[in-house]
Amino acid sequence: MIKIYHNNRCSKSRCGIELLENSGKEFEVVKYLEEIPTEKELAEIVKLLGITPIQLVRKTEKIWKEEFKGKELSDSEIIAAMVNNPKLIERPIVINGNKAVIGRPTENILNII
Repeated sequence: MIKIYHNNRCSKSRCGIELLENSGKEFEVVKYLEEIPTEKELAEIVKLLGITPIQLVRKTEKIWKEEFKGKELSDSEIIAAMVNNPKLIERPIVINGNKAVIGRPTENILNII
């Protein structure tokens, strides 16, 4: 089943939900600010996306700028930072089987549904 990691306050995330609804396909919504992924889950998401952990970080977030920017962090430290501060996770993330995309732009989602 398709899964979308969603933040309702994010317009791109809401657009991702709308695109999935319009596709007619079944999907599960994970409100990742409430249902925070574990470090293991987030590492698996990064692997499915085919990116490095730093590429999943929202570097414009205040918490990143104040606490992490300019520091030399390992991949596991970056994943831990996102788990401890889930606002840092880029969104929306859509997973379909063994494929995943970040829905920015929203059209990226079409590549895996």
